[in-house]
Amino acid sequence: MTSRLCTLFCSLAFMATTSIVGLMPASAQAQNQFEAVIKVNDQAITRYEVAQRARMLQLFRAAGNLPVVAREQLIEDRLKMDAARANGVVLSDEEVQVGVEEFAARANMNGEQMVRALEGAGVGESSLRDFVRVGITWREMNRARFSASVSVSEDDLDRAKAAISGSTSNVRVLLSEIIMPAQPSQALAVQERAARISQVTTEAEFSANARRYSASRTRGRGGRMDWVPLTQLPPQLRTIILALAPGEVTDPLPLEGAVALFQLRDIEELDVPAPEYSAIEYAAYYIPGGRSDAALATARQIEDNTDTCDDLYGIAYGQPEEVLERTAAAPADLPQDIAIELAKLDDGEISTALTRSNGQTLMVLMLCGRSALLEGEGPTDQDLTAFITNRRLDSYANGYLEELKAEARIVILE
Repeated sequence: MTSRLCTLFCSLAFMATTSIVGLMPASAQAQNQFEAVIKVNDQAITRYEVAQRARMLQLFRAAGNLPVVAREQLIEDRLKMDAARANGVVLSDEEVQVGVEEFAARANMNGEQMVRALEGAGVGESSLRDFVRVGITWREMNRARFSASVSVSEDDLDRAKAAISGSTSNVRVLLSEIIMPAQPSQALAVQERAARISQVTTEAEFSANARRYSASRTRGRGGRMDWVPLTQLPPQLRTIILALAPGEVTDPLPLEGAVALFQLRDIEELDVPAPEYSAIEYAAYYIPGGRSDAALATARQIEDNTDTCDDLYGIAYGQPEEVLERTAAAPADLPQDIAIELAKLDDGEISTALTRSNGQTLMVLMLCGRSALLEGEGPTDQDLTAFITNRRLDSYANGYLEELKAEARIVILE
């Protein structure tokens, strides 16, 4: 399970009005929802389970063909639970509840609040508990099975420190972007369009799509961004960008209320390494009306009359406190959509590409400043040891899961 749930759950309450049937073809809606559609070692996976998991993935802003991803995950879940039982790892209901509370806490909720939010959006409590139960059970089983095989040496730590300090700090990239709003009623259409654009192979075609669909300020330039130091991009995005060759496009990246795509146009090394940052400070001012002409006009007035984040206090004077937020956070802790926009800004610059409340609220986002990482502020040896250990345990676990798949009897019934 991911540790970045704040960005995944922040829109749960707003998506409660959308229907689960939107993920299913009309013919499937009329069929028996509790009929088996897959059998894994003679265990049934029902159409209802697939629909529930697909809906949950939609709420988590997962990418891809969600019903297909849901089927793949549920097949793996059956195999994981079989293996866990065979290894004597079975969780009590109390342990699962603790897991639900921990899971919810990552989204700044308690367990009851998360259950209510999911139920309001069409996902039953049992589906959440099954999801949590599998994740914890698989983790605990693999720790017991493989921990003795994992060790971290001083050489491992030295290599990790060298990678953090120097591998990408002297790299900058030239990107083009498309940020497409995706309100719930349009989410599937936008996902399909994004999937098509991700197959684009020329800058001209990508730029044409940016001019037509993007909500970013770079739309008029065909999505073309200026050079950006790699250290200024969100940590989650750096690895994705480095895996591209010039001209290639990322897979669609789910954001809150939007989908993003990036095309790499060029990459180069700098003579002087760019700084890493320990904290990013930003302000967000919220305007009702979403991307309406009136809201965008108000945003332009704010941009014309502000130079620093402090100026926004004057704009917000006399209004409810929640209309303006000012935050400082480590780069890895920023919501991904905000992190992407801030990467393009200098101090005092504004972005109006993002919305909240299912597209009903326009966010005026301003970068207040970046704090450079000082020597000695990086991850500790303990942090690195835990990271390397978990990566190696994941590798063992993934290999074990592939073995289970190869040996399983998996029958697709429809």
